[in-house]
Amino acid sequence: MQSIHDLTLAGLREAVTGLGEPAFRAAQVFQWLWGRRARSFEEMSNVSKGLRGRLAESFSLVRPEPATVLTSKDGTVKFLLRLADGEHIETVLIPEKEHYTLCLSTQVGCAMACTFCSTGTMGFTRNLTHGEILGQILAAMEHIESAGLPMGLRNLVFMGMGEPTQNLDTLLAALGTMREEGGLAISPRRVTVSTVGLPHTLARFGASGAGLLAVSLHAPTQTLREKIMPRAAQAMPLDRLVAELRAYPLKPRERVTIEYILIGGINDSEAHARDLVRVLSTFKSKVNLIAYNPSKGSPYEAPVLDSVLAFEALLRKKNVTTILRRSKGQDINAACGQLVTAHAMENPSA
Repeated sequence: MQSIHDLTLAGLREAVTGLGEPAFRAAQVFQWLWGRRARSFEEMSNVSKGLRGRLAESFSLVRPEPATVLTSKDGTVKFLLRLADGEHIETVLIPEKEHYTLCLSTQVGCAMACTFCSTGTMGFTRNLTHGEILGQILAAMEHIESAGLPMGLRNLVFMGMGEPTQNLDTLLAALGTMREEGGLAISPRRVTVSTVGLPHTLARFGASGAGLLAVSLHAPTQTLREKIMPRAAQAMPLDRLVAELRAYPLKPRERVTIEYILIGGINDSEAHARDLVRVLSTFKSKVNLIAYNPSKGSPYEAPVLDSVLAFEALLRKKNVTTILRRSKGQDINAACGQLVTAHAMENPSA
């Protein structure tokens, strides 16, 4: 049975009218699903009993449910969410100064096989549905309330499992649902979508106005990118990626966020920093530097602190806006894919 959470508002109107009800009933059901996070059709008290019964016969209210919830000593909360078909994904609640940011997944596994990423070792299983993408937000909101956490959810970053632009149609539909008043009402200004940069996707996402763009670069040359991100580098060579970023539509104060994971002895030298400055010189950007957090069995090592600070200092000296991100949740395997991988190893038949 299809989950009703997989319907957009337009799809919900079609379903409601198909059941012989006026279209305005869809807005009522929509508010119960996303604004009030209803767990049963019976909760929908302003919806007629007849419609509630017909909806229950046609749809389920299934959505991602926590299988494991881990809380770090720094306040990071990592969820292993179980999907209806038994697959698992991760979402991570990250504490900021006055709010939480939620890191969401868009796929089960990932086809990009980046060599430094735990999710990349899993391979690709399937895309998430509309309801599975948005269900991560509902799970996080319910946890914030039930655990009595001190802050609310404000920002969303699609930087979890999977390559978002390989599930772009569904992602854009989910972002549309996310904006609707009466539901989650989350502004595109609070949404960032991270991509390795695949052909025919950046311009489309930019034209949608559905969120801010972040690009997982991680290497300042095509040769090095082919080494550590072979599929991404082959799909979109660095010179073409830069050309597309030059043409990317930005509002006056917007910049493309460039994500750069510093891997010890691989991409963290001052020479790499100078190469990165040259790459970034032709379009508006800011850089998030992240020290690599190795997982068990990783072929790479974390960078030494002196290298991280020297890399950051060189970028700043060249007037590149740079933010050094502190890795959070290391004590709970909060890097992307680590918890799913650990679960699979512990439950090989699951």
